[in-house]
Amino acid sequence: MMGSDDAGHISTPGRLHGLLNFRSRRSRRPGSSSSADTSDSTLTANSDYEITPADSTSYSPEVSPRSSTSSTSTSSSTSKQHRMPFRQRMARHFGDSLAPEKPYLSYYDVLLTAEDIKALKHDWLTDNNIAFWEEYLERETLPKYPQARIVLLRPSMTFLLMKEPDLRSVQSALPDFSKVTHIFLPINDNRNVSVAEGGSHWSLLLVSTLDGVAFHYDSLGGANYSEANVATRKLATILGRPLRFINLEDCPQQENGSDCGVFVCLLMRHLLVKRLLCANAREKVSMSMGGKMVDSYGGRKEMMRIIENLRKEGERRRS
Repeated sequence: MMGSDDAGHISTPGRLHGLLNFRSRRSRRPGSSSSADTSDSTLTANSDYEITPADSTSYSPEVSPRSSTSSTSTSSSTSKQHRMPFRQRMARHFGDSLAPEKPYLSYYDVLLTAEDIKALKHDWLTDNNIAFWEEYLERETLPKYPQARIVLLRPSMTFLLMKEPDLRSVQSALPDFSKVTHIFLPINDNRNVSVAEGGSHWSLLLVSTLDGVAFHYDSLGGANYSEANVATRKLATILGRPLRFINLEDCPQQENGSDCGVFVCLLMRHLLVKRLLCANAREKVSMSMGGKMVDSYGGRKEMMRIIENLRKEGERRRS
């Protein structure tokens, strides 16, 4: 646990409203995780995990919110390399080795397949599931805060960062972080570079470049501690500045072996919306998730509703 310094507080951007699958009171659902009940005000008052919020009024994005360019660059990249579609950038490093599967939904740079949908309903989330969620947040949430300088790094890009020994070649594929305030990284424990979607556990790393700190949220008792630490060290090298790694032991915990990816998605949205975009940029904001409860069952249902609505909208446009 941290002391009462600023290591657990960060800096934030603007305002957003919307349903979040976080419940302050205890409820029981299949696949949900519970912990002690605490309010947001209590969390904000905890100085153990505060950082500086991103300033949402001092930066104009260089990429249109609805641009067809890769949202992985999240308004921070100006070079042609960074505007290259996400899949094309990844193909440069890993090759296009994805097995042909029945397409279910094409959403900007993400193609969800029938296998992805099956996983989202009942199983361990795939890279594509998490990449879709990040794409959706970038397209539907971040445009409401055009001055926000936040990057949601895709799972494959995080994997590339962690496993590629030549960081100079990695840097050419990553977004330009020079004006970015916060970076979200989905962490996977896949240690085999020859397996595109290996591993058995997801966790979330949130980096505040403003404060030089990286917070690790792990719903399985720190199972990805070492992987998140490696990602932090690699990213610090890319950024050219030290990052203090903090493993948040008060992260909500899953109650089964398959909800880790759902936890990553819901924690990501909660931290992005409630802690970064809605905070006063002149005040520190707590990044502790102590006492919060994640409704993973409801999260899966909500993500499926979003996907089905997007699919129906696409069908209407084609008809």
